[in-house]
Amino acid sequence: MDERNADAGLRERLVRAGVELVAEEGARGVSLREIARHAGVSHGAPRRYFPTHLSLLSAIAREGFGQLAAEVGRVLDERQQESPRAQLAALARAYLAFARGHRGMYELMFRHDLLESGELGLRETSLPLFDVLVDLVVRARPEDPPEADPRAQAGALWAGLHGIAQLGAWRSLQLATGSEEDDVLRALLDAHLGPGPVNT
Repeated sequence: MDERNADAGLRERLVRAGVELVAEEGARGVSLREIARHAGVSHGAPRRYFPTHLSLLSAIAREGFGQLAAEVGRVLDERQQESPRAQLAALARAYLAFARGHRGMYELMFRHDLLESGELGLRETSLPLFDVLVDLVVRARPEDPPEADPRAQAGALWAGLHGIAQLGAWRSLQLATGSEEDDVLRALLDAHLGPGPVNT
């Protein structure tokens, strides 16, 4: 194995170790030293590939966006013949399931210090997924006037999904509404798309 391949292999190992630690322990307190120990390398090894802790966390978070995009793609592929609204509901449920099932990674993906650093590469990570959401919103609301901004509408829907995920994790949503997550999601879709079938 040449040096370039060895470097790439170690870099991937460090990121994989970070992904595992975030899954086991959450995003807080995952240090370079812990990641190096988990990867079975010296504590100084991560600095060769990631000059800062933030750059390594950003690489780990990019893996999370990749996992989420793959899951959303799988779900939508299974529902190609369904209406745009039904596909939106499926995307939303996949998003919320990811947030529940990968709590540490989900929190890491949206940490403000990563987002503000520019190292996360939002254009390459989350924007393609957001564009899928925009396209579904456009197709689900074909009657919108020409001046309607589909990106703003999709952004509002995404903000609502993010709120359901966060408030649901804190149990605040259930306390306040007395409703199940799916009931709140249906209300969110109705608010943005107009009333729809109960099964979406």
